[in-house]
Parts: sequence; C-alpha cells; structure tokens
Amino acid sequence: MAGLDTSGSNPDVSLLFDINGLTEHSPSWCDQAVRFLGEYGLPVLAVLLVLWCWWGVRRRGTLDAAASSVAAVVWAPLAAALAVGVNIPIRGFVERPRPFVDHKGLEVLEPGKTDFSFVSDHSTLTMAIGVSLFLAHRKLGLVGIGLAVLEGFCRVLMGVHYPTDVVGGFALGTAVALLLSP
Repeated sequence: MAGLDTSGSNPDVSLLFDINGLTEHSPSWCDQAVRFLGEYGLPVLAVLLVLWCWWGVRRRGTLDAAASSVAAVVWAPLAAALAVGVNIPIRGFVERPRPFVDHKGLEVLEPGKTDFSFVSDHSTLTMAIGVSLFLAHRKLGLVGIGLAVLEGFCRVLMGVHYPTDVVGGFALGTAVALLLSP
C-alpha cells in the first residue's frame, strides 16, 4: 500500500474521519455501547440469528423444503469460518496498518489492536453469515445482512478499520457464501 494517499484528499481517509468524528460529541456510554456491539455483540447476534433460523426451518412441513433450508443454515457458520480463514493470508499479503497507526486525531474505541487492517474479520464473518442465511430464509437473511452493515459501520466508527477494509470484508464474505454454498 505504498501508493496510499494519507492526506485528506483520499476519500477512504475522509470518510473514516467523518464517521469516526461522530464519537466526538457522543456520550461515553454510547461509545462503550458501540465498542461492545462492534467487538462482540453483533457477531453474537448473527450467530443467534442462525440458531433462530435453524429452529424455524426444523418445523417446516415438507421434508424437501426443510432439508435444503437446514443445509443452508448449517452452511452459514461454515461459510463464516471459511471466509475468515481465507482472510488470514490476505491480511498478511496486503499488510495494511490500522488507521490509527497512520492517522493522528482518530478516536480509537478499541485500543490494543496490533494486527493488520485489510480485510475486516468482523465484517467478513457477519456478511458471510447474513448472505448464507439469505439463501435459507429471505427475511432473516435481510436481518443478518443488516447486522453485517451495522457491524461494518461500528468498525469504522471505532477507528480500527478504513471503510474499504469493511467493503472488502463484505465482498469476501459474500463471495465465499455464494460461490461455495450447497
């Protein structure tokens, strides 16, 4: 990423500062809620959504509909794990530092991150779950995709990812969920 423009003229950096700037006037309890949701809460909600979908498809009337839906629901956590597994070598190859390393003035809500930034694991994981759920149950899948979008927003708001890290995670999670789905 030697050619990455670190000035304010880069739309990725500008959007990062715009979103992260929302923390400037927010109360500390709100920052803590975003920190908890972005780090733990939304991924856990996505997993709970998978369990809820699994419970719902088990009770379907026809065996054919239930079998395909159960296969799709079982695929959701596998797709998420596979997408994060694919992400690990990508991170090592790209070696993009976290935004707070290169840019001073960011409010970092989750200190202590020392690994690389691109691609966001959290965004990859939640989007893979959301898209996999969409294959099994449209309404719950849309909720899952909504959780993934909220997760990506939280990661940028927390100052630990660039917007393109999140978009890359969305693309990777979607690709793995769709290309390798049963």
